[in-house]
Amino acid sequence: MEFDDVIQTRRSVHQYSDADIDDETLYDIFEDVRYSPSSFNLQPWEFLVVRGDDLEDLQSVAYGQEHVTDAAAAVVVLGTLDPSDHAERVTSDLLEKGYLPSEEAAEARLDTVDGLADADSETRRLWTAQSSSLAAMTLMHAAWDRGIASCPMGGFDADALHETFDVPDDYEAVMLVTLGYPEDEAADLERPRKFRRSADEIVHLDEFDPVAR
Repeated sequence: MEFDDVIQTRRSVHQYSDADIDDETLYDIFEDVRYSPSSFNLQPWEFLVVRGDDLEDLQSVAYGQEHVTDAAAAVVVLGTLDPSDHAERVTSDLLEKGYLPSEEAAEARLDTVDGLADADSETRRLWTAQSSSLAAMTLMHAAWDRGIASCPMGGFDADALHETFDVPDDYEAVMLVTLGYPEDEAADLERPRKFRRSADEIVHLDEFDPVAR
């Protein structure tokens, strides 16, 4: 698809066909996802792809939402709560490729990341959620470019998810994303597009003047 088509035709879909998504296609999607931007280029994301019978366990975690088990797969978007996880190799790469001018600059960058790693839990949760959400959006666009529909989900029991899927405590469960080839004439694709606020309403040039609520 052309980029505009991907953006404008992607919908949150709940009706999926019985077709599976093969491993090669999944990895192709995530090859695109890994180019998502992130704070300090630290790429805090990890993705647990849930398929088969395990979808029933995920459905339970997601308060019984039916489209979880109707989907071919569901992705648990996770973000590390330790910003220093990949800092050394990311910083070494920046230095080697000339993004950083000196060893001193590299050390200063690592010190900054270490400071973030020592921040309070809410600061670190926000940090990882911001970057991991960017990757989740790339995931949905990359999937739709291949004809695979998706639906982002924020409604789930994070504690139960950690326990059910043995996710370590130092990872934040940011969101779930169901994936699947859409059912023929899926209602979510056939219905008129839902209301979207206009660009004139949401863009503020030079000064912020919010529209009256």
